[in-house]
Amino acid sequence: MNLDKVDNLEQLFGYFDGLIELDCDDQLFAASYLRGFIEVAAVEYGELDQLLVFPLYTKVDQQVIAAQSELSEQDQVIVSAFWQSIKPRFKAY
Repeated sequence: MNLDKVDNLEQLFGYFDGLIELDCDDQLFAASYLRGFIEVAAVEYGELDQLLVFPLYTKVDQQVIAAQSELSEQDQVIVSAFWQSIKPRFKAY
């Protein structure tokens, strides 16, 4: 799945799952790491077919920043870059 076509959580998780085919360990790591934060934060905002709204991004971003110490510096860079690549998909509907 192309990230440009991702508008809701279900599609985003499908995108994450599709990364397995690319065989890129860094992207797979970042996606699985972020998925946990997104799933927990999404409970506050609705169902899996909910749109990717900016308040959800903000909540996840705060959690990721707070948890940075659990990652090595290299992993922080990988996760941060991947997270920033997803940010444009979140809208202020």
